[in-house]
Amino acid sequence: MTKLMQWLLFALLFLSVWAALITESIPVDIPKAYLEVIWLFPIYFLITVACIVLAVLGYRVAMFNECDEAAEELKQQIKEAKADLKRKGLKLS
Repeated sequence: MTKLMQWLLFALLFLSVWAALITESIPVDIPKAYLEVIWLFPIYFLITVACIVLAVLGYRVAMFNECDEAAEELKQQIKEAKADLKRKGLKLS
């Protein structure tokens, strides 16, 4: 099972339980105050997921490895490209 399928399965399970509670199709005695909070659960869920995604993204950017070999290779390719353009008559400033 792929990660996407896991997320979709979880979202489907969450939304089906949420919809069943909101429409009161499950015979559960929930106080009216709790029912008003349950209406906002999908918004809370989206905000929580967004915070987690931003935290993971920030961590991965902070721990990004430097690629010294790739940087040197790129510098060499830039030098070769400049030399090739000079040979073809392009004046670089």
